[in-house]
Amino acid sequence: MTRFGYKLSSEEHGPAELVRYAARAEEAGFDFVSASDHYHPWIDAQGHSPFVWAVLGGVAATTRRIGVLTGVTCPTMRIHPAIVAHAAATAACLLPGRFALGVGSGEALNEHVLGGRWPAADERLDMLEEAVGVMRLLWNGGTVTYRGAHYRVENARIYDLPEEPPPIMMAASGPRALELAGATADGLISLAPVEGIVQRFRSAGGEGKPAYAEAHVCYGDDAEEMRAVAHRQWPITGLGGQLTQELALPSLFEAAASAVDRDTATEDVACGNDVDEHVAAIGAFVDAGYDHVWVHNIGPNQDAFFDFYRNKVLPALR
Repeated sequence: MTRFGYKLSSEEHGPAELVRYAARAEEAGFDFVSASDHYHPWIDAQGHSPFVWAVLGGVAATTRRIGVLTGVTCPTMRIHPAIVAHAAATAACLLPGRFALGVGSGEALNEHVLGGRWPAADERLDMLEEAVGVMRLLWNGGTVTYRGAHYRVENARIYDLPEEPPPIMMAASGPRALELAGATADGLISLAPVEGIVQRFRSAGGEGKPAYAEAHVCYGDDAEEMRAVAHRQWPITGLGGQLTQELALPSLFEAAASAVDRDTATEDVACGNDVDEHVAAIGAFVDAGYDHVWVHNIGPNQDAFFDFYRNKVLPALR
């Protein structure tokens, strides 16, 4: 059965709003929320970027049923994997049976802030693989000392552990990343309804594991106005290739996005209030093999969006 989620867009909303939206998502009937983990927004117009681990504490205190996923955390540079393991274990204790850690190899936008070198893509994948191993060692309990190619841990013990370690969902799209995710992760996160991505993950060891994706929408009564909102607020949907991993500042993303016209930015965004368009945008990911799809509603109309999805879109999807 396909499960449907809501994106807690840390780039667009402050911490108190995100906590409230998680509760509203639960009330509206969503199965899970995915919280982005950024140091910076993509562009200054988005305007926010609270610390996700503090937000998750508020989500844990105000929800009872809904699943929670970080979408995604980079456990390799800005935050050492031993610290991410500690944070994720605490989140899993507060959200028993409903927290999953989404991980990825990161973007320079967030990971450059401590002044370190930005490694090449293959090295970042090596770091991610080792980081996942470090976190799982710590979740096994006891005192851990580890000396690896990229990380050291000395006499570290996490005292508060959940009954079961949180599952790790790994962001991947390229061949090597998909093979790594299939072999080492508990599930996949990918952002494009491209045929073959889920199949490659499954053939690399991901059979029977969940596959997550993100669908962009911009809800409102006026479709053309919502297209303008989406273009202004989230033009990065029109940026392709590896650019989103390499640019280091919101101002650089703004410069790159200035060449993205409205049609390109909104080509795959369901704008307006047509139920069929929203269902089709999400259905494209279901057809591509994803069994967990979270919806990113761009812009300010979040409360009306929840009513629209509770009353019309989620019943149609199900």
